[in-house]
Amino acid sequence: MSLFNRLKIVWRKLRGNHYSWPALDISLPGNREFHLVGSIHMGTQDMSPLPARLLQKIQQADALIVEANVADSETPFRDLPVFAPLEERLGEEQLHALEKRASDLGLSLALFSTQPLWQIAMALQATQAQQLGLRPEYGVDYQLLQVAQSERIRIIELEGAARQIALLCALPDNGMALLDDTLTHWHTNARLLQMMIGWWLERPPARPGVTLPNTFSEGLYDVLMHQRNRAWRDFLHALPAGRYVVAVGALHLYGEGSLPEMMA
Repeated sequence: MSLFNRLKIVWRKLRGNHYSWPALDISLPGNREFHLVGSIHMGTQDMSPLPARLLQKIQQADALIVEANVADSETPFRDLPVFAPLEERLGEEQLHALEKRASDLGLSLALFSTQPLWQIAMALQATQAQQLGLRPEYGVDYQLLQVAQSERIRIIELEGAARQIALLCALPDNGMALLDDTLTHWHTNARLLQMMIGWWLERPPARPGVTLPNTFSEGLYDVLMHQRNRAWRDFLHALPAGRYVVAVGALHLYGEGSLPEMMA
């Protein structure tokens, strides 16, 4: 890391975030300017429309960069493998915990019986978010994509839905750790969702090094956060000169091994 970039990081930490939404600015050699936005994939109605200043940044950008184009109408969950019934894949304690959580959400386990465990975890998380009042159409990245499309701004995917699904399919035991973490950290995840909503509706984190509650096991955090952050860093470092708005999940912007930390 160059001395110049080190000094910029120190200055950003001293100054704090001067935006009304969770965001950080990164400048790289070669006239490359990145506005990193901490997106929430599902949001509340109060989060629409997005701040006027953020919309202006999109309108002035050479491209909007997202994890995947969630405005695409095609479902990413087609042609997934079929697994043995849950009773054959989960222990008694795990099955009981899953049954209780599904019942609390008004879901029937019969709908998930032969699905990958990571898909069941994601369905539980999405339903939890909906019960907290969050909806996909108010997600930050979805709204940004709508603006970019209307303004004919180029859209670039860091991964795309197909690669994201491939990553999940490659998790050991078809995502047992993700399901376990979802059930174990259920209430912590709800608090984390509410905290991130507060970043958009009230005040964003004042410092990049904000401490966040942990909802992933160490191995899963490395796969879903650190490894992806490194891949995204390499992708962004390879881009030509330009102004870019980069919308990634808010958790990728803060804490140890964050994307801004890796990029600087």
